[in-house]
Amino acid sequence: MTEPQDVWLVVGLGNPGPSYSGHRHNIGYLVTDELADRMGSPWRAHKTGRADVIEGRLTAPGAPGPRVVLMRGRGYMNQSGGPVSAVAAFYKLPPERIIAIHDELDIAFGTLRIKLGGGDNGHNGLRSMRSSLGTGDFYRVRAGIGRPPGRQEVADFVLSNYSSTEKKELPFQVMEAADAVESLTTEGLAKTQSRFNS
Repeated sequence: MTEPQDVWLVVGLGNPGPSYSGHRHNIGYLVTDELADRMGSPWRAHKTGRADVIEGRLTAPGAPGPRVVLMRGRGYMNQSGGPVSAVAAFYKLPPERIIAIHDELDIAFGTLRIKLGGGDNGHNGLRSMRSSLGTGDFYRVRAGIGRPPGRQEVADFVLSNYSSTEKKELPFQVMEAADAVESLTTEGLAKTQSRFNS
């Protein structure tokens, strides 16, 4: 059996259901879908009943690399923490083996920032994770969505679809974020930050 320290929990933050699928707040789901495609595995219900997961390796078949559990909660963004802590407890994983992928208002669209720890910056998914895990000391792949234009409310902005221009660039951001997750699990934080924190 794989030792816990050899496993990463990669959490895509978002809201379930087709009505939310194209929203800026759902970038975490898009990135975990890209990683799922790379692993060639379908999502399945986890034994906790609170999440869908995929277990496997992100590296090429036969290449040494850590095991990964991809995860998406079955509840809404502001309830992300319970499912994350339940799945982490199931695999006996400490917070420092968790990577959360989420949207970030304070970063321009199309760019990424990778970090370990920090606050929630008003992000309900991160706030819920910090509350349930008892710490913010997990990794974050922060996908920039930029600030809302004009006087649009932040809540309306994150729960709206990408613009037509952004939709053309979005696949590149999703692929780059997935690459950053792979890099974090194999190369570590410093090398990943130097490569992706453009």
